[in-house]
Amino acid sequence: MPRALGPLLKDIRACRLCMEAPDKTPLPHEPRPVLQASKQARLAIFGQAPGNLVHQTGVPFNDPSGDRLREWMGLASEEFYDPKKLAIIPMGFCFPGYDAKGGDLPPRKECARAWRDELMAALPNIETAILVGGYAQKWHLKDGNRKTLTETVKAWREFAPQYFPTPHPSWRNNVWLKKNPWFEADVLPALRRRVKRLTR
Repeated sequence: MPRALGPLLKDIRACRLCMEAPDKTPLPHEPRPVLQASKQARLAIFGQAPGNLVHQTGVPFNDPSGDRLREWMGLASEEFYDPKKLAIIPMGFCFPGYDAKGGDLPPRKECARAWRDELMAALPNIETAILVGGYAQKWHLKDGNRKTLTETVKAWREFAPQYFPTPHPSWRNNVWLKKNPWFEADVLPALRRRVKRLTR
């Protein structure tokens, strides 16, 4: 029987695995796990890891990427930040730091290995999850995941309505969005209809 969600979330928010028992290099700053969850939520966002702005505030998607994601979903902030309507659970709960080029490092692997199976079991009412980026798609779609993110997102009808794979809403993907206009034309209208059904 899965553990109750409340105590599980408390333990996750106190987690220090990436500092005290890291796979390799410890997290370069103090951990600050960021997630949002409730047993009542029927919709979820499974993303990568918090960015630096989210690390500073402790509020998920509290940055320009979040603005774009809310637009994609057709949700106002008050709906987006209502845990009874929407769970937000990244693959890595803490900001992983920057790489040599100034981009965010990949999500820490310790998080998914330690917590993800138990957390998914504690959220039995999730009907649809938006898989933001390749890391979440690889974990949740398993063998259904394609060789590239573009191929996976193009195959969205195979996964919907349980999953909607999307690119990351970062400005770094502006070129991808211009090259793939079908995403906004085909995927987003279906996603918005599903979001509306599950949140209102």
